Amino acid sequence: MKLIDTHCHIQDIGHHDKTNNTTKLWLKLNKTIDQVIEEAKKQGVFELIVVGCNLDESIWAVEMANKYPNVFSSIGIHPHEADKYVNRKDWIDKFQLLIKNPKVVAIGECGLDFHYNYSQQSNQLTILKEQIKLAKTSDKPIIFHVREAFDKFWEVLDKYNLEHQLRGLLHSFVGSQHDLEVALRNNLYIGINGIATFCRDNSLLDIYKKVPNRAIVLETDSPYLTPVPFRGMINTPKNVKQIARFLAELRGQKVEHLAQFSTENSQKLFAI
Repeated sequence: MKLIDTHCHIQDIGHHDKTNNTTKLWLKLNKTIDQVIEEAKKQGVFELIVVGCNLDESIWAVEMANKYPNVFSSIGIHPHEADKYVNRKDWIDKFQLLIKNPKVVAIGECGLDFHYNYSQQSNQLTILKEQIKLAKTSDKPIIFHVREAFDKFWEVLDKYNLEHQLRGLLHSFVGSQHDLEVALRNNLYIGINGIATFCRDNSLLDIYKKVPNRAIVLETDSPYLTPVPFRGMINTPKNVKQIARFLAELRGQKVEHLAQFSTENSQKLFAI
């Protein structure tokens, strides 16, 4: 059984940025990148995509992907970071250089987060549109982060899809049935992670049951969103296997079958 973690942040391991919550979490785990990768392999997770949320993390992601044959990278500015980058242009120039690296397989994570609104919504929109432009010019898929902002997100996507069909996925999907239908019409993949294992919203669980096989990819978002039964612990890519098991049972499928089609979907989307 071969699995792929399409969304993790293990490139932050070993860094000591006190302003970065992700690096602080990894320090508590007290493991090396090599150890985390090896543990994932033992659980059948043979390929990883490390995802940037700001310029530094994106650079770290590319450096890590260059070092490990089974690791690929995505470069992005998270909507929480939009206020910091909206008046900077250096990140765009650096992204244009990074994206030429063959181990960069996507742009993101980028999008809109109107739940926390850590950045102004107007700035989130500006930064999202800049990254969509990068994806179009580089012909890369996009890893979208959308939380409580689907109405505005669909407006943006409709505008750009009139000119050029965007490829990508909705990371950590927690949308409605309507959002799922719109996503599928736009040929977006659906990223499912540990949320499914501890979700108490039966309507969302019903949506996870209805996602077509052709659209499912698996992810951990590690070190966050640790699945049951490991809640309270720091999440790592090895837990893709736990997510696959839960989702297969929820959908009445064999876990080997779910692993096969989710892996094939990931390989197709990211060309890995």
